[in-house]
Amino acid sequence: FSCNLSGLLRSFPGLLYQEYRDKSTREEIETRRLQDSQTDPEETSPSEETPSEAEPTSTIENKAPPQINLLRNSNSRFNLWQDLPEVQSSGVLSILQPDEIKLQEAMFELVTSEASYYKSLNLLVSHFMENERLKKILHQSEAHILFSNVLDVMAVSERFLLDLEQRVEENIVISDVCDIVYQHTVNHFSVYITYVSNQTYQERAYKQLLQDKPAFREVISQLELDPKCKGLSFSSFLILPFQRITRLKLLVQNILKKVEEKSDRESTALDAHKELETVVKACNEGVRKMSRTEQMISIQKKLEFKIKSVPIISHSRWLLKQGELQQMNGPKTSRTLRTKKLFREIYLFLFNDLLVICRQIPGDKYQVFDSAPRGLLRVEELEDQGQSLANVFILRLLENADDREASYMLKASSQSEMKRWMISLAPNRRTKFVSFTSRLVDCPQIQCVHPYVAQQPDELSLELADVLNILDKTDDGWIFGERLHDQERGWFPSSMGEEILNPKIRAQNLKECFRVHKSDDSQRRKLGSRNRQ
Repeated sequence: FSCNLSGLLRSFPGLLYQEYRDKSTREEIETRRLQDSQTDPEETSPSEETPSEAEPTSTIENKAPPQINLLRNSNSRFNLWQDLPEVQSSGVLSILQPDEIKLQEAMFELVTSEASYYKSLNLLVSHFMENERLKKILHQSEAHILFSNVLDVMAVSERFLLDLEQRVEENIVISDVCDIVYQHTVNHFSVYITYVSNQTYQERAYKQLLQDKPAFREVISQLELDPKCKGLSFSSFLILPFQRITRLKLLVQNILKKVEEKSDRESTALDAHKELETVVKACNEGVRKMSRTEQMISIQKKLEFKIKSVPIISHSRWLLKQGELQQMNGPKTSRTLRTKKLFREIYLFLFNDLLVICRQIPGDKYQVFDSAPRGLLRVEELEDQGQSLANVFILRLLENADDREASYMLKASSQSEMKRWMISLAPNRRTKFVSFTSRLVDCPQIQCVHPYVAQQPDELSLELADVLNILDKTDDGWIFGERLHDQERGWFPSSMGEEILNPKIRAQNLKECFRVHKSDDSQRRKLGSRNRQ
């Protein structure tokens, strides 16, 4: 089944990567919605069905191929692997098993999406970065911050795409792509860490240029109006590398879910996924490092210690949550007092290893009157609360600034704010539902249908089609979730997602998640083995 596809992939994408990514994720959402509505137990089996498509009923594969429609769109030139004329004319669709066809589609999607991504990167460079008017407006240092090492990123993408194209040209039935992903991740993808780590500077510089240089603002607006950009903003091009490296990891996960267990292709996919995860984590850390350092310096300047001073700034410390709560005055038994006399305002700064308790004082300052290591905090929700004690919890410091135990009765402004504080203060406290690591057969799940950008440190940013376990929820519209593909936890509005109601789909999502992460460490593998038995 050899076939010369030279140049096919380079001219293949009719969409810019931003459009491709949006269509792909929205199709994923619709596919999952369709599956979730299938409640007939005979329709699907978690041990056989993937979360992307239903099994075809016809035995003639070239007449009724698997319905994998992530890239299908009547308004684009994107096609499925099985729709390529070379594939259809080869007769291979009548020979391959349905599972192998699904795997071919997953590998082909990785290749075609890289072609689309390269096209968008090329537009960022040729249309924006190399624009003569823009060059005259920007100082060299400004241009460097704005575009960073995008030329290196584009060169890496081109080299990667060429190797992927060569693999597709070898045989119409793609043998593997994860070995190529692995080699490029190990040897070349460090350029992504450099680019993404510059993101905070980049965003700040862009906002400053828009504000300070009307000529810059005018040129960018004109360039964005060019039909080449298809209505997409300049900033959507700047963020491409971070979106791509994250998406690439998910595409490898999709391949991993479809390869045979204990096969060479599974081993290669696991290796590629592990290396990509390392790069993605390094990218995230690079972004966080600068903003965290600046934030810690700002907080340090605002604190005045009534007790023995505690050094706040540390390379291993960062802010988890801050905010105002009401502290109850007097003993717990004084519940007959009026609410306005019962509570007074306090302000908490919670770091990953330390809690600082303050009162706000004039001049945007905070006077610290107690502190404790985070590991020595305990929380307890009050039972049988009356209206005046709604959203009240007990915070215990097992060892405070005076080396003694102390208790605070604290009132939050809402149920969600109370739960958010309790989970942040005592992260090991049991949540309403069980987490991913428990490997429960079933757990409430939700898929993201609206992207969300975290507004607070304890919140979780969501991308379209993310699937999360629901660990806790509140009556006022917030969910504490754990994303399956990376186990990141945080709060987000419940309106951002749709709950997955079909238990078979939930079970399949968990099974695939365990498989993807089964090589994370030997202890987790042993645990999974015991649970399967």
